[in-house]
Amino acid sequence: MAAVEESKKRKKKQYTNCAKKYKNYDELTVGMQGILITCNMKEKKCTAEAYSLLNEYADKIYGPEKFTEGEEKKSSEDEEEEDDDAESSLKEEVKQINLSISKKQRRFQAMDSGANNVVFVRTQNIDPEKLVHHILQELHTTKKRKSRVIYRMLPVSGTCKAFLVDMEKYMSTFLEPWFKAPNQTTFQIVFKARNNNHVKRDEVIKTLAALVSNMNPKNKVDLTNPEYSIVIEIIKNVCCVSVVRDYMLFRKFNLQEIVKSDTNQNHKEQMGSVTSTESCKQQAKQEEISVTEEEKEEATDQKTDPNGSATEDKV
Repeated sequence: MAAVEESKKRKKKQYTNCAKKYKNYDELTVGMQGILITCNMKEKKCTAEAYSLLNEYADKIYGPEKFTEGEEKKSSEDEEEEDDDAESSLKEEVKQINLSISKKQRRFQAMDSGANNVVFVRTQNIDPEKLVHHILQELHTTKKRKSRVIYRMLPVSGTCKAFLVDMEKYMSTFLEPWFKAPNQTTFQIVFKARNNNHVKRDEVIKTLAALVSNMNPKNKVDLTNPEYSIVIEIIKNVCCVSVVRDYMLFRKFNLQEIVKSDTNQNHKEQMGSVTSTESCKQQAKQEEISVTEEEKEEATDQKTDPNGSATEDKV
């Protein structure tokens, strides 16, 4: 009898270990498109806000999402079966796998990004750059705040392995629609890496700048007001990339800052009557309070980047 019980425990453990392999099924991986969203220690609320905001605007652009009967309700069969029943455990795992597969057909699906305070929402049959730009354009115009915990919302139009060789190969094709002759434009490269220390920022910037220059030597770097910004977000071994417009106008795609940009501008104009020394101190203090920690880190990187002028000179 003891041998039978021991056998059941081994089978149950085997199925449990098998189930653990499928927990990684909903992770950010190469080949996905979507939206990278940053927050501050409230990822569940961030995900809920993201679903609400994205669906609101996706309904306007693409129409309401249609569901199949299988997606609208979950099967409740086998819920009352014994936990020590190996066959029951197997059926439960199969049901979870099938449910996970059906979820991947949804137009928005939150994934494990691989980094704290970052949510990745995979998109299906949606242009992430078009959707995010539409959201930011309306927020910039109306100044109506629609999120509390979401900081930045960055579209991800493509993904590849986060190794310089793979990135160079992928970008040589990915960047062509914007930068290959006869297209002629201005650009900047924005780089951020999380949980990754083998990809060097200066190497990536030099490589991508060279690619864009080779596509058309008339493409020029503009760090102040570029027509396009190449946004590189690396998380672990996945490189997320997108080419976006109005990156500086939309305050680096920060949903908290974009709704108060005019207020800050008016504040700066009012301070014009103050002496230059006092004005600089007050403005620096105001910006330090209003800018998020992530923005300060990126601003510092851009100011102290030894490749800023070098990249521009090379191009």
